[in-house]
Amino acid sequence: MAENLNASTTASAEANSSLLTYTHVIYALHTLSVVMGLATFWTIAGSFIFGIPSIIAVIMNYARQRDARGSYLDSHFRWQIRTFWFALLWLVVIWAVSLPLMLILVGLVTLWVGHVILGIWVIYRIARGWLALRDHRPV
Repeated sequence: MAENLNASTTASAEANSSLLTYTHVIYALHTLSVVMGLATFWTIAGSFIFGIPSIIAVIMNYARQRDARGSYLDSHFRWQIRTFWFALLWLVVIWAVSLPLMLILVGLVTLWVGHVILGIWVIYRIARGWLALRDHRPV
């Protein structure tokens, strides 16, 4: 009986360690998208939403989200998924507001300011989440 419990605890710890590493990889992929946005002609938000690393990261989130249920990693999976989808939503709002204003050239300003603010928000979300993960605590 004690051997089964010990084996079960060891398997659970290995699964949690594997999922922890997996979650770090997801944050790293999102960070790679941000760096690509800083280093190229893309904006941070545009690279985060449309960049291959972030798209792969979100797919990875959905693929293992069920495995994280009941642990502090569940909050990280929700945090990462929500960051991606809310960034997309805010980008659509920014463009929807800015496009009509292009006629009076104010749209260029609102578009630029919106992208900068959204980029800062994305960086904040990734940094806050990854720091919480480093400390083994929920977001």
